[in-house]
Amino acid sequence: MWGNKETEPGTPGASPAPGPGIQSTPKNVIEAARPLVTPARPTAWLTAGLKVKGEISGNEDLYIDCTVEGPISLGGHRLTVGRTAETTEQIVAREIVVYGKVNGDLRARDRIEIKKDGSVTGDLVTARIIIEDGAYFKGHIEIDRSNTQVGTDLDSLFSRTISKSD
Repeated sequence: MWGNKETEPGTPGASPAPGPGIQSTPKNVIEAARPLVTPARPTAWLTAGLKVKGEISGNEDLYIDCTVEGPISLGGHRLTVGRTAETTEQIVAREIVVYGKVNGDLRARDRIEIKKDGSVTGDLVTARIIIEDGAYFKGHIEIDRSNTQVGTDLDSLFSRTISKSD
């Protein structure tokens, strides 16, 4: 009994063996594919393997894990840049969390968070900033404590950016 290494199905700690034709996926693979924070509202996903060229705008939270070449504008919503994601151009959202690689300016009304393996090359404008130990950042940071909302209109962002550089 104590020396028996086989566990019978139905005993605590036993995992049922997959049936014929069913492949079992290790739990750590499933967990690695999910974002670390569970959102309170539905989130749109752009998964690995996609390559998006052009402007992305919307009125919901977005999780990207692909290559995006173009500006992203989510206004009052959250953008999560996944571990395998690469983005270029400007990003505008209420909150931006970076696990992957971003080459472009970020503007977030509430906060920007760069996780330990995240990489950002560009200027940041936000009310709050978190850069974890091990993250890469190259650019300037502007803490904007005003309560003005970031619009979903990219033209207004570009006009503000251009007028500041003149």
